[in-house]
Order: sequence, then C-alpha cells, then structure tokens
Amino acid sequence: MASRINTSFTRIPKQKHRCSNRRSSYFSSKRDSDSQHLSTLGSFKALPLEVFQIILNYLSVRDVGMLSLASKTVSRVIINYIETSSGSKRLLLQDFHNLELSDRRQDFTILEYYRSLGVLFKRCTLLLPTKERLKCIHRILSEVACFKFNGCAAPMQCLGLSCYGMILQTLTAGWDDRECQRVYNFLCELTNLSRKMQTVVCSKPGSARKLELRIRLFCRNVLLDHWIHQSDSAFWLTRILKPWPMVNQARLLYIIFGPTSPQDGLVVWQKMTEAPTDEPSLKGLADAIKLLYDTGTREWTADDIISLIDELSVVPREWLLENNAHLLILSGNNICFTFMASKAVNGRALELARLVVFLALVCEKELYCMDWAVRMMQRVSHVFSTPAERVNFLENVANTFACVTMEMLQSVMSGGLEEDNRGFLSLFHLVQAQASFHKEVLRVALDAAS
Repeated sequence: MASRINTSFTRIPKQKHRCSNRRSSYFSSKRDSDSQHLSTLGSFKALPLEVFQIILNYLSVRDVGMLSLASKTVSRVIINYIETSSGSKRLLLQDFHNLELSDRRQDFTILEYYRSLGVLFKRCTLLLPTKERLKCIHRILSEVACFKFNGCAAPMQCLGLSCYGMILQTLTAGWDDRECQRVYNFLCELTNLSRKMQTVVCSKPGSARKLELRIRLFCRNVLLDHWIHQSDSAFWLTRILKPWPMVNQARLLYIIFGPTSPQDGLVVWQKMTEAPTDEPSLKGLADAIKLLYDTGTREWTADDIISLIDELSVVPREWLLENNAHLLILSGNNICFTFMASKAVNGRALELARLVVFLALVCEKELYCMDWAVRMMQRVSHVFSTPAERVNFLENVANTFACVTMEMLQSVMSGGLEEDNRGFLSLFHLVQAQASFHKEVLRVALDAAS
C-alpha cells in the first residue's frame, strides 16, 4: 500500500517537471530567435536605429549596396531608410535638367549614378518575389515627378525617364523572359500604357501629338535605349509591338523611331510622303527593323518583317518610293534582299524594277557604292524561276529608268520656280544614277565574259 502511494505520489512531480521544461524551452528558443535576429545586424546591433541611419548618410550608394548583402535584416533596414524622407532626399537626386550632378558627385553623370542606385535596389530586394520587388521599388520612386509618364513639364529637356530606365535595366539584367514580361505588365498597368497606345494608333496621325511624344519618350528612355545586348532591346520592342495588329505595329514603330521636329520633338508624319528625306530621318526606323530581324527571335519571321515594312511604307499614307528604297538600303543587305525576293516570288516584276531604279538613285545621291545596287539586282534576278522571267525583269529595269526620267522631266516642266530647282536636281541625279548603274552593269558583264 505504501509502495503504491509512493509510486503515485512520485508521478506528479515528473509531470510538472516535463511541463516546466516545455515552457522553459519555449522562452529559450524565443530568446535565441531574438538574439539571432539582432546578430544579423552584426556590429550595428549595439546602435540605435537612428544612429545606423546617420551612418548610412555617410556611405556612397555603392557601399550601401554592398552593405545590403550582409543579411536580410540589414537589407530591410536599408529599404526602410530609403523610404524615409531624409533617405529618399539624399539618394534620389533629382537634378534631371542638368547633365552633371551636384558638386558631391562630380565624377559621375546622373545616368551613371542611377545605374549604381539600380544595383542598390537590386541587392536590397534580392530575396523578394518579383511582384513584391516591383511594388517596393515603385513605392520608393513614386515620389519623383520626373519618373512618371506625364510627370515632367519639359520632357525634352529632362533626364528623369532615362534615369528611371537605367534603374529598370540594372534591376532586370539577368532575369528570364517570364520575369521581364511581368515587369512590362506591371509598367503597363502602372502607366495605363496600353490604353494610351490604343488612343494614338486608332486616331488620325498627329491628332494627339503630345501623347505621341510622351509614348515615344517613355518607350525609348525607359524600355529600349539602355541595353547593351541587342537581344534585350529586341525583347522589349517585341513586348511593345506584338500585342497589336500589323498595321498598328507599323504606326507604333513610326511614333517611336520615326523622324521628329528639331524644335519641339514632335513626330513629323508627312516627312516620307512629301519629299525625299535624309539618312538621319530613316536611320531609327531601319535600326529597329534590323533589330527585330537580326536577333533571330522566334517571335519574328522574315514574312513578319516584310509585312511590317509594307505597312510602314504607307504610314500615314504611301511614301515616296525613293524614301522606301533608302529605308531598305539602311536596313542592310539581308532585309533588302528578302523584301525584293518576296516581290520576285510573287511575280511583281514591274514593282521590283521600279524599286531597283530608286535604289540606284539613292546610291547616287548619298554617295553609296553603285556596285552594291547592281549586285543586289543580279542576286534578285536569280530568284525568278525561268530565264525568260529573268530577261523580262532586266528589260523592265532598263525601261523603268526611261519612264522615271520622263516623269521627272514632266514634273520639272510643269512645276513652279522652287519646284523646278528641286525637280531639276532630282532629274540630274537620276541621269547620273542611270549612267553609273549601266557602267557597273557593263563592267560585271565584261568580267563574266572574260
């Protein structure tokens, strides 16, 4: 009996002991967790938060970025610091209307400074999901007016969007296409970009000139111009164009890369339809077309590029053929040949012959090598399936030179004094082009015969 009583009596302290042990373990683990949390601040754990932030004020952007890699806790403290008024004022320099920073950053341009700031943001948000990273950075940058789509009153003299683009480029460098697509979707939602694009592509060209300018500046400065590798630029340009039908893609391409007025930067819609234009007016469009063609992305086929050029050449209405030929020359051999070969395959020999004449005219006026035009004609002639078609094409080229000469002569005879001077100069260049072209044809024929 005593034995049973002693046994039952001894169970109670053991149960209490186990319960007490669990409670002790809980508080111990909590203290360990708190201690570990503090230890991630390293030597800074002994400092009040205010003092830590004062120390951050004396560090360069690069040093703050390096410090943010120390631990998740440190990076969170740095993000909180950047979001404070003093932190944002110190780090988000807003001298966007001067090329150089203030005296404290004489050795950096403002774009280089914001590249370093992009590295800081990339490191601070490294452990966050993509959506949270974008929200966090937007929360920091949203207070800067010049980073907004319509934020700056003088956008042509402002580097704000370029700095924003530099941050974006640095942040997303190395991200896969799926994450970058999320970034583009986030920006579209943030700026209502798709709705704004719909407005300009569905309106009469030039009816929303200021909106066209804003879209051009945002797309160029934020999304396209800061990439080192062509494949990256092609990716973002594809994101802009591909959601739209081909006719709208051509309109957007013209808005983003077409010629602009040197006075106010607005898109000049009649540049390609009224008179022959210069190389700088076409180079942006040609470079964009080469970008989509040469990167070899699966999202753009050769047929897509041909269709895009066809649609572009009627924006806002049909271009002068000389400007169309000039664009093809600037787009490079492969695109020019692909475009011309498509016409040959589809039996459009007369159109092709006329295009060859204007290729020769552009080569003469711009002092390009006439041998190139002859070699291109020779290469395209082999696309025709039979010798008879090939001979017919070459005869069409010779006849078209005569027809175009007569057209220009009639234009000179019927025009006013100013038009006479311009038309006579064009006629002179055409006659010179015909002579140079046929001289090269004879040289190629003699070389082949010998």
